[in-house]
Amino acid sequence: MERCLQLAALGAGNVAPNPMVGAILVYNDRIIGEGYHQQYGKAHAEVNCIAAVKPEDKHLIPESVLYVSLEPCAHHGKTPPCADLIIAHKIPEVVIGCRDPFPLVNGRGIEKLMDAGVKVVHGVCEAQCKAMNRRFFIFHAQHRPYIILKWAQSVNGIIGSSLQRIFITNEYTGRMVHKWRTEEAAIMVGTHTALQDDPALTARHWPGKSPVRIVIDMNLMLPPYLQLFDRSVPTIVFNMIRNTINDLDRDITSSREVWYYQVTSDVSPVQQVLHALYHLKIQSVLVEGGAKLIQSFAEENAWDEARVITNEQLYLPEGLKAPEPGAARLSFSERLLTDRIDYYRNPSIQ
Repeated sequence: MERCLQLAALGAGNVAPNPMVGAILVYNDRIIGEGYHQQYGKAHAEVNCIAAVKPEDKHLIPESVLYVSLEPCAHHGKTPPCADLIIAHKIPEVVIGCRDPFPLVNGRGIEKLMDAGVKVVHGVCEAQCKAMNRRFFIFHAQHRPYIILKWAQSVNGIIGSSLQRIFITNEYTGRMVHKWRTEEAAIMVGTHTALQDDPALTARHWPGKSPVRIVIDMNLMLPPYLQLFDRSVPTIVFNMIRNTINDLDRDITSSREVWYYQVTSDVSPVQQVLHALYHLKIQSVLVEGGAKLIQSFAEENAWDEARVITNEQLYLPEGLKAPEPGAARLSFSERLLTDRIDYYRNPSIQ
């Protein structure tokens, strides 16, 4: 199963909103085939795994064990059901990392295999398998995107200035942040950050796809010449004045338009944003600032992970205080020259 997870990770950034999945086919402790889900809408891990078996080993498939990190699908989507493929190849045993929470699967793949006489073992390395696809699991279990809060601060906890842009991180950490952007479906900033920093919010310093841009601009104060509105990637503006998204089920991520979604004042803006993004099938969001926006997510406990970059060689005598995410649990830390990166999890989110 650890090998399945290694393979699954190769699909990062390319398969969303599908989960990352890896599979291997084993005959007498020898791997005869392995594969992973490489691209959204393309073949699943099980298909690629079986297709990878060499011609001279094809006859061993009905005597082999299939290991897969996520429950095989049992429905017709963009590809045929993987459970049917397994049954058709007469694979006698399947070892599964964890069940698929997607409503059209969620145990149906396991049930279909067992009804066909396939021996099924599931829950192997379950915690690791769920952790790999935590965005996918949160999205389907809680009906909202996976939220990552990210900010950079000085050694004394200053996030920036209200008057001018301050560069806190070093060049190498900056590149890593661009890598993070390629791993999420969307990136979000507030009005103040958009005005003061004029960020492009793209992944231009790392190979990969730039995320959908989201800006919270309640009164539509932002001028049209900002980089956010250059139509290089899809952009959504949450506001209280204008609406151009009349159908939340439409695919707005395939066009490079600027879309406007209207929220109301009688319900929490954070909850309205999460509701809309869920229906727009935005599976994860990197909330990059500013401090007020990040704090609003923290206060509503609407976050899953926080990444805090601290420049330990930078002291700022005054400025905006960094957010406080509450009961955050430190997962691990790493260091990149002057910067320490602390990764936190929200202990109240399962």
